[in-house]
Amino acid sequence: MSTATDLGQHVRTLRRHPCAVLLAVQLLGLLVYPYLGDQPVGRAVFGLFGLLVLVLAVRTVRLTPGLTWVAVLLGIPVAVLTVLEGVSPGNDVVTAASGLAHAGFYAYTAWALIRYMFHDDIVSTDELWATGATFTVVAWAFAYLYVAVQVFWPGSFIAAVDSEAQRTWMDLLFLSVTTLTSTGLSDIVPVTPHARSFVMLEQIAGMLYLAMVVARVTALTLRPRR
Repeated sequence: MSTATDLGQHVRTLRRHPCAVLLAVQLLGLLVYPYLGDQPVGRAVFGLFGLLVLVLAVRTVRLTPGLTWVAVLLGIPVAVLTVLEGVSPGNDVVTAASGLAHAGFYAYTAWALIRYMFHDDIVSTDELWATGATFTVVAWAFAYLYVAVQVFWPGSFIAAVDSEAQRTWMDLLFLSVTTLTSTGLSDIVPVTPHARSFVMLEQIAGMLYLAMVVARVTALTLRPRR
C-alpha cells in the first residue's frame, strides 16, 4: 500500500513538472544515441524516441499559454515525416522536409515555453526547469534546421574526420549546442555562406536567451518576497 502511495506521489510530481520531464528525456537522448549507431535499426529506435519527445513537447505546450491546436497542427507532419525517414532513409526530399518541420515545431515549443515563463512575476519550480528545457528545445530546433541546410546546400559543414561527408544528426546537434552555449565552434565548421548565416542567427539567439530570459527568471527568483 505504501509503495502504491509513493508511486502515486511520484506521478503527481511529474505531472506538476512537465518541463523537467521534457528536459530529462532530451538529455537522456544525448546519452542513448551513441549506442544506437547509424544502422537502420538504430535510426528507427531513435525515431521512436523522437516521437516520445514530440509527445512530451506537445503536452508541455498544452500546459502553457501556447495554443494547443497549433502544437498539434505542427506535430502531425513531424510525426509522419519521422516515420517516413525510418522507412526511406537517405531520401533527400523527406530529410529536408522533416528537418524544416521539426525546426518549426521546436521553435514554436520554445516560444510557448518562453511565454510560460513570462506570463507572471512569480517563478514556480517548473518554470525553473523550463529555462533548461527551452534551451535544449532551441538547440534541437537549430540542429534540425542544419539538417535541411546541408540538403539544400551540400557541403555546408565540414569536420576534421570525413570532411566531405554529410554530417550526421549527432554532429549537427553537437554543433548546435556548442554554438548556442557560446563555447565556440566545435570541430564541425560551417563553410558555405548560407550555413554561416544560420549559425550566426543561433549565436545571437543564445546571447539573447541568456540576457533576456534567464536573467529575468533569475532576478525574479532572487527578489525578496513580500
